[in-house]
Amino acid sequence: MSIETGLAPGSRTGAKQGNRPSPVLRKWRRFWREIRRDAFCYLFLAPFLICFAVFIVIPVVLAATLGFTSYDGFGELHFTGFANYIALFTQDIVFLTKALPNTFLFALLVGPGGYALSFLFAWLIHQLPLRIRDYYTLVFYAPSMAGAVALSVVWIAAFSGDRVGYVNHFLLTMGWIESPVVWLQDPESLMKIMILVSLWMSFSVGFLAMLAGLQTVNRELYEAGRIDGISSRLQEVFYITIPSMKPQMLFSAVMTIVSTLKAGSISTQLTGMAVTPQYAGHLLINHIDDYAFIRFELGYASALSVILLLLSYFVMRFAYRLFHEKEEL
Repeated sequence: MSIETGLAPGSRTGAKQGNRPSPVLRKWRRFWREIRRDAFCYLFLAPFLICFAVFIVIPVVLAATLGFTSYDGFGELHFTGFANYIALFTQDIVFLTKALPNTFLFALLVGPGGYALSFLFAWLIHQLPLRIRDYYTLVFYAPSMAGAVALSVVWIAAFSGDRVGYVNHFLLTMGWIESPVVWLQDPESLMKIMILVSLWMSFSVGFLAMLAGLQTVNRELYEAGRIDGISSRLQEVFYITIPSMKPQMLFSAVMTIVSTLKAGSISTQLTGMAVTPQYAGHLLINHIDDYAFIRFELGYASALSVILLLLSYFVMRFAYRLFHEKEEL
């Protein structure tokens, strides 16, 4: 006896397949099941996640939103679309001719230069006996800890514009100049001094990370390298040392990028002015401060901040690909 179901052959199977959730939905369900299963563990992450959302995610979202508005911090907020970005790349002469070129020049010299110096001196210190290694580590790391204090005491005194400034006194004594040079007010000299000071202060957390990474390299790799034909210390560095400490190299690169792109306070501390003479030391971060805290054009300053954020992201992306070719950010 046959039973009429009124369904076409295979229609029940097709209905079951039609009700099957999509792969994306299955992944989301699996994700939330894992969240509920490990809910107690995530309580320990809650303080970090809250701080990350409050101090990172929300400010970035607000800055991106304000970049499309005209707002002075007190009056009404007016939506202007892409007007800030259009003005930025078509009308802002200081941004196009001073802030952006100065930032690229400063970053290209201080970033790779400070990074290379940090690795070089970390490698040299690692070759020293253990009993004196900590002493030299402190000597090189101290300038980054002193910060603005060292900047004021050492470099402002060194480049003072009178006869008692260390540099002027030396040059006058040697007969190389006839009158004191006001170094920190000279547009031709200010950027060079900023680069010099930044390189001096570049031995920070990244330097310590490199030094720690050197201590984790397996010594047996060097012995194996000698058997395989590696005969010089330079070859050891490129073929064994650097590949063995890529995580530390990546961390140091990220810290160098961040510190370089936010180094606008150096020009302010050296000159004592928010805007340097003829914008000679004017970086992108100084341009943001100028519009945000002096002119109170917060919408325009937010657009500048988004440009700086994108610049930082792409440079960090390049650094990540350089040290983690097989992984995704």
